[in-house]
Amino acid sequence: MKVTLLIPTLNEIDGMKEIMPKIHKDWYDQLLIIDGQSTDGTIEYCKEKGYEIVVQQKKGMRNAYMEALPHVTGDVVLTFSPDGNSIPELIPECIAKLKEGNYDMVIVSRYAEGAKSYDDDAITAFGNKMFTTFINWFHGGHYTDAMVIYRAYRKSLITELDLDKDASYAFEEKLFRTNISIEPLLSIRCAKRKLKVAEIPGDEPAREGGERKLQVLRWGAAYMFEVFREIFVWK
Repeated sequence: MKVTLLIPTLNEIDGMKEIMPKIHKDWYDQLLIIDGQSTDGTIEYCKEKGYEIVVQQKKGMRNAYMEALPHVTGDVVLTFSPDGNSIPELIPECIAKLKEGNYDMVIVSRYAEGAKSYDDDAITAFGNKMFTTFINWFHGGHYTDAMVIYRAYRKSLITELDLDKDASYAFEEKLFRTNISIEPLLSIRCAKRKLKVAEIPGDEPAREGGERKLQVLRWGAAYMFEVFREIFVWK
């Protein structure tokens, strides 16, 4: 089982310099950076360090993943935030959990017992827990954190769950004039399919430099739309 560590970046030079030296080469088979056209030196830093990098052409996290997909060589994708929110030392534990239990997906949960988010504010904490609760109620999930980027999963899930299809997101993105990510829909459809999912606890430290890119109202509306739409469509 080969592992691709997939790291999306957009003007994260401070975090990259702090976090990337802590990631050991024996933790993965491929390290792939997908960059959203950074202007702060992130791209130059990656090239200097010899990292494999793809510069995305379309905006948004979902497009980042889709443009990175043809370059992914691993059987497992581990998505990791280099802004300081994801603790590098948990990468081996996450992968070990996935392999040992033959899981389809393992989430590094900020809200599992023993873990805490130090980056949340009142709005994001409420929103994350609300969406996770609704996904559990309406789709049979057992998550403590259905929204977080820090997770490892079988690459084949992207196509099996139609996450690579624009139609899975087009209506809500157009309706709320935004570009969203795949994590909530990935969590929903794994729950609906009753796939084998596990969580491990992992703190979310405060970010290292850069700026938060949240579109709280638009993303929240789009993700809530997905939660309720998925009750009636896609089996």
